[in-house]
Amino acid sequence: MNQILALTDFTGEWQLTRQIADNLTGKASQFKGRASFTQDGDQSVYHEVGRLMLAGAPPMTSERRYFWRQSKDQIDVFFDNDRPFHTIDFATSQSKHWCDPDQYDVRYAFQAWPMWTSEWWVKGPRKDYTLHSTYMKEGD
Repeated sequence: MNQILALTDFTGEWQLTRQIADNLTGKASQFKGRASFTQDGDQSVYHEVGRLMLAGAPPMTSERRYFWRQSKDQIDVFFDNDRPFHTIDFATSQSKHWCDPDQYDVRYAFQAWPMWTSEWWVKGPRKDYTLHSTYMKEGD
């Protein structure tokens, strides 16, 4: 069972590594970079930036941004255009997102806090991959 965390527990800088396994091609890729959480009113802005190394392609810079908002014993995650993405429910540690025609399922693990992980399974007509991300708090 995961512990319940507050939005402010994530504030700061994190080292981020992500392993990407493409089940259609059998190729493995990775991402290495940093993620930061910055308080902005009643939300936290998540921003990650780093190097994406896709199998068979030159490394490239990759970044993304989300808004995280506390909602009782969970955190609601929104895309940077404010559309709902998914909810981190600390009771189940699992969530999902449907982006027609693709299904995104995620499981979070916070038991080794301040190290935590997320694992995504993505399936669709032209997609079948997993993303395993590990976050390590800088300075801890």
